[in-house]
Amino acid sequence: MEANADPNCVFCKIVAGQIPCASVLETDEALAFLDINPLARGHVLLIPKRHAAKLDDLNASQAGGVLRHLPALGKAVRQATGCQGYNVLQNNGRVAHQEVMHVHFHIIPRFKGDDFQFNWPAGGYAEGEIEQVREAIRSALES
Repeated sequence: MEANADPNCVFCKIVAGQIPCASVLETDEALAFLDINPLARGHVLLIPKRHAAKLDDLNASQAGGVLRHLPALGKAVRQATGCQGYNVLQNNGRVAHQEVMHVHFHIIPRFKGDDFQFNWPAGGYAEGEIEQVREAIRSALES
């Protein structure tokens, strides 16, 4: 196992070859494989080989080395499964429903009439709040 791996992380163990996977893509930076508990046939996980718990634990180059594969994987999943669409999901932290604390992207095939649904209770901003949030994010980007 590499120095930057977490010996307790199931995805690091997959990268190290200690746990088998149904790999569909592998590069020096990334690994994509079929999820063993799929939400749909063809559900793929894309991970960085380097351990990082959350997306913002990767630098831009490391993230780019993984994310550059999303378009091709999406197209391949669509072609292989015949799905009409697909979702790309990525969760950060337990509160965001991240189960494995290693960055991973789900590519989930979607079919007309499937029963996979999101609870997306959209809200809004109070008067002037959107500007405050925008400035807080801009300030954080500059620091």
